[in-house]
Amino acid sequence: MKMGDEQMKENKVKEVGHGKAAILGIQHLLAMYSGAIAVPLLIGTALHFTSTEMTYLVSIDIFMCGLATFLQLMRNRYYGIGLPVVLGCAIQAVEPLKMIGQQFTIGTMYGAIIIAGIFVVLIAGQFAKVKKLFPPVVTGSLITVIGLSLIPIAVSNLGGGQVSSPDFGSLVNIGVGFLTVLIILVVQIWGRGFLNSISVLIGLIVGTIIAAFFGLVSLDPIINAPWFHFPQPFYFGAPQFEWSSAVTMIIISLVSMVESTGVYFALGNILDKKITTKDLKLGYRAEGLAVILGGVFNTFPYTTFSQNVGLLELSGIKTKRPIYWSAAFLMLLGLLPKAGALATIIPNPVLGGAMLVMFSMISVQGIRMLLDVDFHDERNILIVAVSVGLGLGVSIYPQIFQNLPRTIQLFLGNGIVVASISSVVMNLAFKGKEGLDQEQITQEDEPLITFDN
Repeated sequence: MKMGDEQMKENKVKEVGHGKAAILGIQHLLAMYSGAIAVPLLIGTALHFTSTEMTYLVSIDIFMCGLATFLQLMRNRYYGIGLPVVLGCAIQAVEPLKMIGQQFTIGTMYGAIIIAGIFVVLIAGQFAKVKKLFPPVVTGSLITVIGLSLIPIAVSNLGGGQVSSPDFGSLVNIGVGFLTVLIILVVQIWGRGFLNSISVLIGLIVGTIIAAFFGLVSLDPIINAPWFHFPQPFYFGAPQFEWSSAVTMIIISLVSMVESTGVYFALGNILDKKITTKDLKLGYRAEGLAVILGGVFNTFPYTTFSQNVGLLELSGIKTKRPIYWSAAFLMLLGLLPKAGALATIIPNPVLGGAMLVMFSMISVQGIRMLLDVDFHDERNILIVAVSVGLGLGVSIYPQIFQNLPRTIQLFLGNGIVVASISSVVMNLAFKGKEGLDQEQITQEDEPLITFDN
């Protein structure tokens, strides 16, 4: 039966042509779009950018999301993990960048981003050796926390977005949000073939149409957006370099690398692919290059988006072809802001409903990984319990570390990082060398992968 299931999955992958892959790419794009544009909107608003500057910021950000994704997909001997991943702006960079921009200059902000990107490229090889610290008890705990920590974001959107808003949790918002969930579930369970694979896309489209009847959809973003926009290096001026700002962004980059490590292992588990030290090194380098380009083109640091992991699991389509299409669409939308604005009209409750399903799937993926852990060993029970508890707790209340130095807050204010540290440290403390991943790691060169599936 198991062999039959694997054969069905393999056939499903082979059946995805370019037309279907393009539709799947749109689904991936919509899944990450709101998270991608949130960073430029938050930072631009805090730094009082003009409407023209904000238009540039959002457009170039979307363009660079596509370019950064291409860097990861097009694996070669120097960079690119070659997994079906989507890159977007790192949300953990918002507060530090706002602080740097307000205390220094916008040029200092982008100078710090460039330095951080160079740092990531230089340490990628050494940082990749952390793989042996991530046996199943650690990776399972980490991926479970990634999913659980994202669920509050989904519920917040489902209720309408801002908790302080007067209409948060209104019957209309909740009704539209849960109706979107229902549509996705119905298509996922009773849909057949390709229809089953695009359940989230169908939920987003039908949910938005229904929301329009309740006045939740505005076409103003499309009307007000310009038709064309072209990327310009150093749009806001030449970068400036200041040591404390650079150190701050390096810390944020380390946080992103730890988070990406969990995503890589989650993808490896879904694809039944062993993630090697070389895979990690090439993945980190691609992210470092993306961060450097973010600084040059005056956008922000880029990291692997965990949102799309749940979508891979849900759709059952594991090839890279849809992600190539998604990257191409992102770059196109960055050049055509009016077209890009189409994705911004999806109401928060509809997005929240889709996110709830996808993020929950990430948690389930982590739980499935934990099924391979020997829970007759009480040490494993403690590692999972404490790590998941700490990670989820810090994700909800990062203020717990508000009395610590600012640089330590930047590192420990991320629940995924806290879960990583606690699970790795506890595993080593309880088991010593026994707790390391003892599997052999292939270091030999692999055939170059470019536009394969």
